[in-house]
Amino acid sequence: MKNPLFILTITVIFAAACNQTHKKDPAMALQPPKADKKEKHLEIHGDVRVDPYYWLNERDNEEVIDYLERENDYYNRMTAHTEGFKKALFEEMKSRIKEDDESVPYFYNGYYYITRYETGKDYPIHARKKGSLDADEEIMFNVNDMAEGYAYYSLRGINVSPDNKWVAYGVDTLSRRQYTIFIKNLETGEILKDEILNTTGGSTWANDNKTLFYTRKDEQTLRADEIFRHTVGADPEKDHLVFKETDETFGTYVYKTKSEKYLIIGSYSTLTSEFQFLDANNPNGTFKIFQPRTRGLEYSIYHFGNEFYIVTNKDDATNFKLMKTPETQTEMDHWEEVIGHREDVLLEEIDIFKDYLVVSERNQGLNKIRVMRWDGSEDYYLPFDNETYTAYTSQNIEYDTPILRYSYNSLTTPASVIDFHMDTRQKEVKKETEVLGGKFDKNNYESKRVWATAEDGKKIPISMVYRKGVKQNGKNPVLLYGYGSYGATIDPYFSTTRLSLLDRGFIFAIAHVRGSQYLGRAWYEDGKLLHKKNTFTDFIDASKFLIAEKYTSPDHLYAMGGSAGGLLMGAVVNMAPELYHGVVASVPFVDVVTTMLDDSIPLTTGEYDEWGNPNEKEYYWYIKSYSPYDNVKDKPYPNLLVTTGLHDSQVQYWEPAKWVAKLRDMKTDDHLLLLQTNMDAGHGGASGRFESLKEVAMDYAFILDLEGIKE
Repeated sequence: MKNPLFILTITVIFAAACNQTHKKDPAMALQPPKADKKEKHLEIHGDVRVDPYYWLNERDNEEVIDYLERENDYYNRMTAHTEGFKKALFEEMKSRIKEDDESVPYFYNGYYYITRYETGKDYPIHARKKGSLDADEEIMFNVNDMAEGYAYYSLRGINVSPDNKWVAYGVDTLSRRQYTIFIKNLETGEILKDEILNTTGGSTWANDNKTLFYTRKDEQTLRADEIFRHTVGADPEKDHLVFKETDETFGTYVYKTKSEKYLIIGSYSTLTSEFQFLDANNPNGTFKIFQPRTRGLEYSIYHFGNEFYIVTNKDDATNFKLMKTPETQTEMDHWEEVIGHREDVLLEEIDIFKDYLVVSERNQGLNKIRVMRWDGSEDYYLPFDNETYTAYTSQNIEYDTPILRYSYNSLTTPASVIDFHMDTRQKEVKKETEVLGGKFDKNNYESKRVWATAEDGKKIPISMVYRKGVKQNGKNPVLLYGYGSYGATIDPYFSTTRLSLLDRGFIFAIAHVRGSQYLGRAWYEDGKLLHKKNTFTDFIDASKFLIAEKYTSPDHLYAMGGSAGGLLMGAVVNMAPELYHGVVASVPFVDVVTTMLDDSIPLTTGEYDEWGNPNEKEYYWYIKSYSPYDNVKDKPYPNLLVTTGLHDSQVQYWEPAKWVAKLRDMKTDDHLLLLQTNMDAGHGGASGRFESLKEVAMDYAFILDLEGIKE
């Protein structure tokens, strides 16, 4: 239980801060907003759910906007005393970042490409140099100039034509992930009138330098469902539809193989994939199916020489294996094994070079990079000796080179970009991220991996980092982060912003719960569909472990997660609220039943293989048993900060808004419950590199203030 004196002290501080702002009516200043109840009866499978806040999904309703603004005002008033601290945290985080920074150049098709930032600027400058790094710089895009006048601006999908004349790129100014593709003449600087609306932002050129393939989205659901062919200078309204994905559980995309020989259309769902291919020299030709979709068959394809290489789960290869097949015989009956399935090693992806095959693997949660010479004369792993780290291949666009570029970092070591010479086995550190401010020394920090025991006996890995000298006395503040869905793995990575917690005595930990692929594909399978609750109980058991081992206590344990990780937060505060002093739930997916029953909402139909289809009775009852919104009870909850974006296309704003409204009505405690809605942004938050730091500072200030840390 929390110290009553501490709660009283916090209340007095809040009251004092709010009374300074609202001297005319201090009593009203402390009253949280209440959303009106307008009962909506939702019935399926003989079950009736009464939803009093269903009406909050009316985005254009003035009452809805008014409620969100009242919640924002309440957040501002209740945290007014931390404004100075938030600003100080922001400046502290910003001061560690090298403002006039640039990426390591990479070479492709005659040019070196560089992304750089200038001091005081929020957005990147994309440039290139012809033939040599000593050549004159050619600025392709100064996004700072392009973003002027926009509250949100995202540029993505930069794609240069083979003759280096044209560049296609996508722009989103609303944060709904609906990009408009533009085409720029790099020789004259002219931006053509070819504005292609409602796309993913990505595209790929055919080898004729005038034909562009791109993906359009369904206007309502935002599902990427159509591939179009566009000719430079033509009217986009007359673009040719090449492929339409009619299965509402699938999305689609288009790209070109590294060999540049084939254009590829991919179709994907959670459990199944399918590809089509076409000679890139014949863009008006007909795409051919590589291997027809078969439910449960996942595969990805890579081209080399006269063959395709396939990473696949064919024949129950849960952790995937590598196979190959001739260009002329691509159906799976012709696939031959190259690297077999291994129970303890997850094969994640491959990189193909002229003389080498590079395989990215994961073993016992740790990244491994394997280098194999095509002629069989060499086969070795890059050496990594840390207990917990992150390593992955990065920009390897060149085909005829012995140099493999990869990135490495750990919880204590800033990210490095490394060029590894596969022939000599020598490595060259091209860049290590600088941490400015003069205070950072990685020798002051320690990281390790510990293992909690789940309620069913499984061992749950936890990666953690802290300043040296921390004692296991139960008094340390701990921030435990989790996600655990879609097989997405939160690797132990370095963060300059996290130093603001570590240097104030916090331990930061990542619970590698089921639903990720940290321990292989089976770890994911055991945390989805009718096993989804394992994700939540794993996080709870990880929390109990940290308390039992005296890393912390319930008075000092904090939890954080976003999106599907926000669902995790919602579930654990329903199931074990007594374990946490405070929780931050960012853009949380908390109204699972309602969303999964509404196939008009973006992404819903493609999610059935992840969560289950509640139109089927078994899945309905299982999802309802953990859906955070449906399981709010009359009981105490921890202090909660909930954040969302009005234009979020992934998790609609009304999910967290409804959840907060219901919690306000039902919870029996006097702990903080705050909802902050970014009225300009969507799922990813602010678009500028410094504006996003303000959101981190907001989250950290909430946690640090609860811990009694004021500066």
